[in-house]
Amino acid sequence: MINEQFVIVGAVLNFIGGISYLIDTLKGKVKPNKVTWFLWALAPLIAFAAEIKQGVGIQALMTFTVGFNPLLIFIASFVNKKSQWKLTSLDYICGVLSILGIILWLATDVGDVAILFSICADALAAVPTIIKAYNEPKTESYMPFLGGMLAAGLTLLTITQWNIAHSAFPLYIFIINIFMVVLIMFEPGKHLKNTA
Repeated sequence: MINEQFVIVGAVLNFIGGISYLIDTLKGKVKPNKVTWFLWALAPLIAFAAEIKQGVGIQALMTFTVGFNPLLIFIASFVNKKSQWKLTSLDYICGVLSILGIILWLATDVGDVAILFSICADALAAVPTIIKAYNEPKTESYMPFLGGMLAAGLTLLTITQWNIAHSAFPLYIFIINIFMVVLIMFEPGKHLKNTA
């Protein structure tokens, strides 16, 4: 394992990736899905609170930045009208299911359960943006996802106590961000459509 101070390096990288997306949002270069980005803020911030309650140390910083960046992007999505993405019924269904996950966390008030429900809520919130990145990769930027992947990877390398509280959310964030980077950078949806 590497020194836990590397979590700070990861948090800075994640923040830089988020700031680049924030700037692209303000310029209208990317079109964030408001439902996804709101819930991507809410679920990690709840997971962060649960991790703090469970005694997770500096590794919780990664979870905080994973929630703070989307909060800034969600707010910025209201500033530039060019950055708006048309919401569909799928967006709202995923949003409702994601909020249900958050309600289940509040009902249980058990730290590990809260983290698992936050992961489920975050994953459901991701569905509309995953579909959008698959179909319209040019409306997204890989930078915040690359930053999130690096932050989660560094955080995972600092973990000495492998349990749900310490590792579940960083592991999920690492996997989902790899997936998003691949969808946006390599545009498999575009290539598969061209071969069909």
